Amino acid sequence: MNDVIETILDHRSIRHFEDRLLTDEQIKTIVSCAQAAATSSFIQAYSIIGVKDKAKKKKLAELVGNQDYVEKNGHFFVFCADLYRHTVIGENEQRDVIPSIESTEKFMVALIDASLAAQNAVLAAESLGLGICYIGGIRNNLEEVKKLLKTPERVIPLFGLAVGYPRQRTGKKPRLPFEHVYHEEEYEQNNEVYVQQLREYDKVISSYYEQRTGGKRKDRWSEQMANMLEKQSRMYMKEFISKNKMNLK
Repeated sequence: MNDVIETILDHRSIRHFEDRLLTDEQIKTIVSCAQAAATSSFIQAYSIIGVKDKAKKKKLAELVGNQDYVEKNGHFFVFCADLYRHTVIGENEQRDVIPSIESTEKFMVALIDASLAAQNAVLAAESLGLGICYIGGIRNNLEEVKKLLKTPERVIPLFGLAVGYPRQRTGKKPRLPFEHVYHEEEYEQNNEVYVQQLREYDKVISSYYEQRTGGKRKDRWSEQMANMLEKQSRMYMKEFISKNKMNLK
């Protein structure tokens, strides 16, 4: 096993950081690694906004649900799906690119490109001895986030990434069984096998929470997912995307 694989397998979310900022060199390295990620048809449909300003980070922390580690970290990145530059390209080249830009396919490309870039950034940060935490709460109040970051139309902030020097390392959460995630030749549709795999994983997760909390918590993963999915959240997203001229056609 090499260092890259060990770094990937050692991943865990960090929510407590030292009061120590990243250097400009570290930031540039992380962003450069993000840019080295694969991109569909070389479209590079994403942008990254770095936030250093303390007041702005504090406001972002409020907007995402009062998550302290959004304010207190070494650096905060916001990854955005970005088709604005392609609109500008169309205008400059005098080509009608709008129908393509407003397609569901190109919207998916922008989401995938941004996600691939972010995971490269994470691997780079963790290989430097830093910790990270993805922040999906950016999408809780996108109108306010867009105003704060001054993003133009066709640019959607997708998620944040808090990066810094770990002050406290949590345990690794056990992932779904390999056999449940990896299918060969075709999707496994034996429901008895499928359900049994979920039940076994539920036992693993329940035990993990019980040990981590000293018996205060021992909920199952299926229980956790059902409770979360039963509560509708961010249901304004389709309307918001269309309003920002990234229509799903």
